[in-house]
Amino acid sequence: MEIQTKAEESLRKKFHKKLFSAFAKGIVAYDMIQPNDRIAVCISGGKDSMIMAKLFQELQRHHKFEFGLTFLMMDPGYSKENRELIEKNALALGIPLTIYETDIFENVTHIEKSPCYICARMRRGHLYSKAKELGCNKIALGHHYDDVIETILMGMLYGAQVQTMMPKLKSTNFEGMELIRPMYFVREADIKAWRDYNGLRFIQCACRFTENAAEEPSISKRQKVKELIAELKKEDPEIEQNIFKSVENVSLSTVIAYKDKEGNKHRFTDEY
Repeated sequence: MEIQTKAEESLRKKFHKKLFSAFAKGIVAYDMIQPNDRIAVCISGGKDSMIMAKLFQELQRHHKFEFGLTFLMMDPGYSKENRELIEKNALALGIPLTIYETDIFENVTHIEKSPCYICARMRRGHLYSKAKELGCNKIALGHHYDDVIETILMGMLYGAQVQTMMPKLKSTNFEGMELIRPMYFVREADIKAWRDYNGLRFIQCACRFTENAAEEPSISKRQKVKELIAELKKEDPEIEQNIFKSVENVSLSTVIAYKDKEGNKHRFTDEY
């Protein structure tokens, strides 16, 4: 209870502006929650999903209308140590987990091409399915501001496309279900500061591929982009904000080609 009390007090006082206000800002800006929603708050056990759970609990205390929360933890095949750490943290922080098990890690172990992409897709599908079964109409994921700007750059540098991580999406495979990312404006540095201030330790990455990898973490494309942004920020403090705003200020008249919602490609020469 002492850990829970300190963690919650720090969200209401010391970290209120940087964490709770940023969290609420994203929800309001993108109209993420409506009355009588039932939201499956997806818990992976890392710092991002755990603080998202606490922010949702705080939001529920102050919100002007009713909405429900289910703290959904899917175990894709965690090691015994990771599973125990997740459950220990949830208990200490007062997060009532609904846990169910899958064999996703086992199924993707032998996949050579894009195992991380396939694993992520499988996990997303399982979460949608279980959330719907539990009566939820939305799932909430813990992606934050830094994830968003890193994804924008990764798409350009490694995927040869301009795209972003959307704040909310309607599911195409699960009717009536929606994905929301309420931490859209929350900075990773502030999450780490809250974690360290409260003396908490969360799992880093539960993926078996990274657990067993011999390579250094710096080979990760996301890590490379994270380091690139940090280097650019030394010369221009506005660089992160500029990356974020770049996908809000797209001028189609200066784009060589783009795809519409149906996936049809349009080139500037079509109407030149």
